[in-house]
Amino acid sequence: VQLQASGGGLVQAGGYLRLSCAASGRTFSNYNMGWFRQAPGKEREFVAAISWSGGNPYYADSVKGRFAISRVNAKSTLYLQMNSLKPEDTGVYYCARGSSNWYTLAKTSEYDYWGHGTLVTVSS
Repeated sequence: VQLQASGGGLVQAGGYLRLSCAASGRTFSNYNMGWFRQAPGKEREFVAAISWSGGNPYYADSVKGRFAISRVNAKSTLYLQMNSLKPEDTGVYYCARGSSNWYTLAKTSEYDYWGHGTLVTVSS
């Protein structure tokens, strides 16, 4: 399984970006998926997760109401729409394949495959 994240870039505060994560293989639709991010000097943190069917998205409190996770299983692609971006959203964003344990998907340990990440920089 390979996950390739893209769509990062430099944006001003208040702006928006849409990240994509293309997955190889034919099992994408069987798995819950998530987005994480890592700011310089900080630990990787949970951003959002979505079930295998595309339902039940949930978010970290810091992005709730501004970010939206979605997926198109027919295209084996995961998305993260990021609106009203803030400087504190800056970091490398990673997509990852999650376990079936829905209630613990905010933990990095519940993910087995990770993409290489895409850098998001939000200027003030």
